[in-house]
Amino acid sequence: MHSAISSLFVAKALAGLQAIQLGISMGFNSLAIVGDSRTVIKKCQSTDPDKSVIGALIRDIQSKKVHFKEIDFQFIHRLENECAHTLAHEALKRGKG
Repeated sequence: MHSAISSLFVAKALAGLQAIQLGISMGFNSLAIVGDSRTVIKKCQSTDPDKSVIGALIRDIQSKKVHFKEIDFQFIHRLENECAHTLAHEALKRGKG
């Protein structure tokens, strides 16, 4: 489904974007995105331009923030998010979305 995803880093940014798109489509006013990649969460929280490999995804996330009265990006340790991390890792290894 997402064979162009080259790393877990990209997968986690894409998951954040998809969560935001789902929140928009469901008409939420408030949204909390929780993730175990500190780098992705910091980039989502920032308003600075991003020139990394996930820059385009971060720009999409930034542009969609205006759809919410409140949006929060929270970092949690991988141990607290082990199931989601394992699922993403296995899907990436198998080439599945």
